Amino acid sequence: MATSAQTHKLAPQSVVFRVMKTKLRLYWKLIKSLQTGLLLATGMAGFVSFACPVTNFSTLAALAGSLFLAISGSTVLNMVYDRDIDARMGRTTGRPIPSGQISPRTGLILGLGLSITGVAWGLLMQPLYGLVVFAGLFFDVVVYTMWLKRRTPWSIIWGGISGGMPVLAGRVLAVGEVDAVGLLLALGVLCWIPTHIMTFNMRYYDDYKRAGVPTFPSEYGYGVTRLIIALASVLAAGSFGYAAFLIGLDWGYLRLLSVLSVGMFFLAGVSLIKPSEKVNFGLFKYASLYMLNTMLLILLQAI
Repeated sequence: MATSAQTHKLAPQSVVFRVMKTKLRLYWKLIKSLQTGLLLATGMAGFVSFACPVTNFSTLAALAGSLFLAISGSTVLNMVYDRDIDARMGRTTGRPIPSGQISPRTGLILGLGLSITGVAWGLLMQPLYGLVVFAGLFFDVVVYTMWLKRRTPWSIIWGGISGGMPVLAGRVLAVGEVDAVGLLLALGVLCWIPTHIMTFNMRYYDDYKRAGVPTFPSEYGYGVTRLIIALASVLAAGSFGYAAFLIGLDWGYLRLLSVLSVGMFFLAGVSLIKPSEKVNFGLFKYASLYMLNTMLLILLQAI
């Protein structure tokens, strides 16, 4: 049974633990764990598309660690830069930085620390791999967020290029060079981005308008946006399908990938013919599941 002195000694430790736990939760929100996890899955899929994960486990673990740091760092830096936009949008106003729970200075230090560590780790593993990781970070933070996001809706193309870098980086680390499969996988992610982002733009149209961020729905209308989504979905599925064929994906997995692609085409087609908020949100959710399951099929093939 603890004495009163022991209880008094334990109390401050309990308070410190609770404070640290709260802080960690806030920092975890800064990295957008679901988005980071999805991009990390593409990087790992790119690696195992050529290298056996069992015999190259240490390299795969290092890839996961370096990519996680670089992707998380770029996300935090984006949040620091976009804090004024986030403060004006209903869905983002509660984020740690615009809400004042974490200071911009702390976010900047954290973002730079994660980014530099991730890129440096990548360069030490393999120079070309590290350069691709750096390219993804540069396109995301500097080109997309700082330069183009507030100027043109076409910024998502450059954001898509950065989104395709993790899977290309994984492939480069395994192969040692930029090859056709790596480019096709990166192209698939690039073409998937419009489906993911533009459906989100339509769902939160008023938020983006209020924040002054140009989007395809606000600049070109919903009809043109839905047509672009449909075309991008076809190109994404075609790129992933051709890459999977070149990888040598088992016929059973290829058929499953085809079924997943048909589901994407169907929802994109319905959004064109009978557009609705429900269909739009369904396509947004399905696009993420489609990407995740495509990467999982590549991972399963390698096991």
